[in-house]
Amino acid sequence: MVNNIKFPANILLIWFDQYRRQFPWRARPGEKADTYKVWLSEIMLQQTTTATVSGYFNAFVRRWPKIEDLAAVDLDEVLHAWQGLGYYARARNLHKCAKLIVKEYGGRFPDTEASLVKLPGVGSYTAAAIASIGFDHVATPVDGNVERVMARLHRIS
Repeated sequence: MVNNIKFPANILLIWFDQYRRQFPWRARPGEKADTYKVWLSEIMLQQTTTATVSGYFNAFVRRWPKIEDLAAVDLDEVLHAWQGLGYYARARNLHKCAKLIVKEYGGRFPDTEASLVKLPGVGSYTAAAIASIGFDHVATPVDGNVERVMARLHRIS
């Protein structure tokens, strides 16, 4: 309830389909999301703006179009390509996760939040985002942005 008005999720989804911004990692309406791109963008976007991530994301996908490509390279190549994104633990976990997914899952991401959250560098928000966006599962990724919106809607200081 927002100010005593029911706010069903479909209203938000309709608005999103009409007004969402286009990003290279985001599937267009009617397209199926590429889970590799969803995962890569979610890791890159942790504590980084979309404006900064776009160029890096495009460079990564050109260089390593599939998770198998990323898993096959040396960590130093990944760290070099990551320069400027900060928080190098994310790059190390990205590479470690790619290797694990290729080795343990045959290059396919597990599709449940419970399985995703066990991957290196994937926390509860990222697991929910991948499950929701990448696999169309019902999930609730709650980050600082969602918390701020909810605090404003409910006048929580």
